[in-house]
Amino acid sequence: MARFELKLPKMGESVAEATITNWLKEVGDRIEADEAVLEIATDKVDSEVPSEVSGVLVEQLFGKDDLVQVGQTIAIIETEGDAPAVQAVEETAVPVEAVEIEKTIETVKEAVSVPQDFSGSDKFFSPLVKNIAKEEGVSVAELNNIAGSGKDGRVTKEDILKFIENRKSGAPAQQTVAAAPKVAEPIVQKSQQAVPVSVNGGDEIIEMDRMRKLISGYMTASVQTSAHVQSFIEVDVTNIVKWRDKVKTAFEKREGEKLTFTPIMMEAVAKALKDFPGMNISVDGDYIIKKKNINLGMAAALPNGNLIVPVIKNADQLNLVGMAKAVNDLGNRAKAGKLKPDDTQGGTYTVTNVGTFGSVFGTPIINQPQVGILALGAIRKVPAVIETPEGDFIGIRQKMFLSHSYDHRVVDGALGGSFVKRVAEYLEAFDVDRDF
Repeated sequence: MARFELKLPKMGESVAEATITNWLKEVGDRIEADEAVLEIATDKVDSEVPSEVSGVLVEQLFGKDDLVQVGQTIAIIETEGDAPAVQAVEETAVPVEAVEIEKTIETVKEAVSVPQDFSGSDKFFSPLVKNIAKEEGVSVAELNNIAGSGKDGRVTKEDILKFIENRKSGAPAQQTVAAAPKVAEPIVQKSQQAVPVSVNGGDEIIEMDRMRKLISGYMTASVQTSAHVQSFIEVDVTNIVKWRDKVKTAFEKREGEKLTFTPIMMEAVAKALKDFPGMNISVDGDYIIKKKNINLGMAAALPNGNLIVPVIKNADQLNLVGMAKAVNDLGNRAKAGKLKPDDTQGGTYTVTNVGTFGSVFGTPIINQPQVGILALGAIRKVPAVIETPEGDFIGIRQKMFLSHSYDHRVVDGALGGSFVKRVAEYLEAFDVDRDF
């Protein structure tokens, strides 16, 4: 028998941690190779972690709602074959500071073990901090009153040890809070300044789910970060509508994919980004990063009302068939909740189709750290002036609005307006005789 360490796998560019949302297997359960063991959530997407081996789950090293770093061991599986044995102390799996804390706890002669329920707290506590709190009998209420010095005001190992030391020495808890670093002050002040909401007996109070909280934070941060400016342009897409109506049946029969307007629009956007690489950039402090690849984000609405942005990698290298397959694949997997973390990473520019819900145009919020986002309005039949050699006349045309939001910190009106105009030119010059 051998013991195999199941580690949190790498989940894409810039993803360093994930939250455990549900254990699909319990201790003692039999697990087959490639079978899902637990569900996790990153800041972008939910996913499953499969087992690399067959065996029996003998230990869960983290619980539900715990935050785990990429590469950390999250479970132990006992196998019948020769699997990598668990190391007594492995630096990649067990942080050095965790070992130090365990030694510190062992030196405490009268440790009080009190069962704690952290689910009622709005603050996040790491597994290490929870374990120390349980060993030292620190209540959830006391934890909530500790001003954290970590990122976003999180309580660190040093914070809780200092609180315990002050409590044993007889120092009042108020001093611990007062001595906390000022990093956490804006978070506390922001919460205190929240505008009270009146609730009567007929109102229903619904807590935001995890993804909605993340979206809320991203949107607020984007508005506070970028100087949003919009440009609007009306486009005649009559030729595109006629061409799609003519070929969509043959397209689906030959390719096995439905042909929507989205891949046609995406194709034009990718071409325009090649013409105007100044839109295919990101901002990092005082630096501008010119992106080598054109990776188009495609905002997609989920059945629960939330929003996610899967990414079409190297979109400028795809023909219309490849673009349609990519759009349909990502859209279907987004609706089914089957996106992988890497599917939402690396976007350099984003397109959102507000016309799906009947909107004529919109003012979308930039997907950070990108500098632009294009909203596709609804296609409508409208009366329009048609110029001919014999003179002008009024006719029925298929038109739509393009709404371009861009970051005025680094994109001026000339670039932002020229880019969306180029997209419109590509759409209006669409070749009705082209093959798909």
